[in-house]
Amino acid sequence: MSQKRARKAVDSASREGAATVAAGPRKKAVWNALGVAGLAVAAFALTFGITKFGKKAPAAASARAGQAPPGMRLVPGGEFVMGTDAESAWPDERPPHRVRVDGFWIDEHEVTVAEFRRFVEATGYVTTAERAPDLKEIMAQSPPGTPEPPPEVLVPGSLVFHPTEGPVPLSDYSQWWRWTPGANWRHPNGPGSSTDGKENHPVVHVSWYDAQAYAQWAGKRLPTEAEWEFAARGGLESKPYAWGETPPGAGGKWQANIWQGQFPYQNNASDGFPTTAPVGSFAPNGYGLYDMAGNVWEWCADWYERGLYARRDGLCVNPAGPAKSDDPNQPYTPERVQRGGSFLCNDDYCSRYRPSARHGCSPDTGMSHVGFRCVKSLSDSKPAQATD
Repeated sequence: MSQKRARKAVDSASREGAATVAAGPRKKAVWNALGVAGLAVAAFALTFGITKFGKKAPAAASARAGQAPPGMRLVPGGEFVMGTDAESAWPDERPPHRVRVDGFWIDEHEVTVAEFRRFVEATGYVTTAERAPDLKEIMAQSPPGTPEPPPEVLVPGSLVFHPTEGPVPLSDYSQWWRWTPGANWRHPNGPGSSTDGKENHPVVHVSWYDAQAYAQWAGKRLPTEAEWEFAARGGLESKPYAWGETPPGAGGKWQANIWQGQFPYQNNASDGFPTTAPVGSFAPNGYGLYDMAGNVWEWCADWYERGLYARRDGLCVNPAGPAKSDDPNQPYTPERVQRGGSFLCNDDYCSRYRPSARHGCSPDTGMSHVGFRCVKSLSDSKPAQATD
């Protein structure tokens, strides 16, 4: 299937079926579990959970400007072309425009299960997926007239990917995403599963709130969307991929953990990994950063605005995103930016492992292909506020 045909099969705002036309994925899945078809519902928001922020992570607290914090790489400031007009681009990647960012430190790889475990053990933090959905929050962000879900479905859980048995309509993400009670970062496939032997894999089933809480504890922050793209490009200007121009898999060489085969039922795993890969399994980009393409989606600090780039004029300096979310396809759901694509990205359906690709997702939503990495400013000054 060509990319043009694939885009006709799915809404242009979706990625790997994890988004819906007017509903946050986590909340939509709860309603699907009830068998309530056709409801356009918005995602619910959850609080940070139970966290003790009494002290920072020792390594991050001791880092000083000019001295590389452990596990981080320096990204020098500079100008670049953000976005693209390439044929593979989705509407929210256009138009390309000039952006300048200051230098910053960034984690060389995604936050791992082991790193997140240390955070939880130090703080007692409880993730979004480990907390029951809040009925008041659900109804506050649902379309008028939406019936209340029964109490028995308001249980902790998350969305888990399940390959289908054969070809299915690519417009129906519920064919391969399932709301799974008990799924969370400790049990990525639900009760009975574990992260044993995967301590060096990226942590998944983390919401934007979870990522923010970790970053605060670590003395870091989430990257702005502009910082993330600048870092992902690794010093290359306007190249389609984080590694340059060579298509992934050319000559039998895979540069990122993405889907090989027919999505969503046949994954050849030619890259060696049917799901997440240990961080650092593929060559780093020009800044020494691993997995800026594929493996898991990564949360950014910014609110998501679908038509943001069309509003920008001239050189944008340290843009930190809009003041609020704006996505016509998600009118009831505030969304935060995700970048980088995941092990589910496939060119027949979604090619969002490219550095310019962007997506919005409800901040309460954790999934089996969503993680994050952090950044740290070179000085102790606070990051820029929303500027768009």
